Amino acid sequence: MTEGDDETVTLKLLKQKMHEFAQERDWERHHSPRNLLLALVMEAIDSERKRRSMLQLDGVDPSREDLYGVGEVGELSEIFQWKGEVEKGLADWKEEEKVHLGEELSDVLLYLVRLSDICGVDLGQAALRKIRLNAIKYPIPNPNPTSNSNP
Repeated sequence: MTEGDDETVTLKLLKQKMHEFAQERDWERHHSPRNLLLALVMEAIDSERKRRSMLQLDGVDPSREDLYGVGEVGELSEIFQWKGEVEKGLADWKEEEKVHLGEELSDVLLYLVRLSDICGVDLGQAALRKIRLNAIKYPIPNPNPTSNSNP
């Protein structure tokens, strides 16, 4: 059993840990809605690329396969597509736009929760483990106001 295995993992806890992680590395300035969405899209594309490579190894023509991993992320992207840079907090968005965003974010979250359940993965513990691994990969830099570290 590793550190945190007996910890109840809530969305509130993950939100707090991700906030602290970004703040400690001076990444808050990089974490705009647009940049975070692009990071999510890149994760989806990378996962899809890996899945298609596995299909090729199995003798399946990947060009005939649907884009399995990017559907919901694509729908999420459409919300931001023509908005340009968006401020944190979405102060200039209409309430119905925020509700729609919440619905699409929820779709992504719910698919992840369901997939992790079907695969027998404790998603909360996996997320905490990933935060610990990222802390090793991206250590807290020495205090330097001109930090150029990438998020």
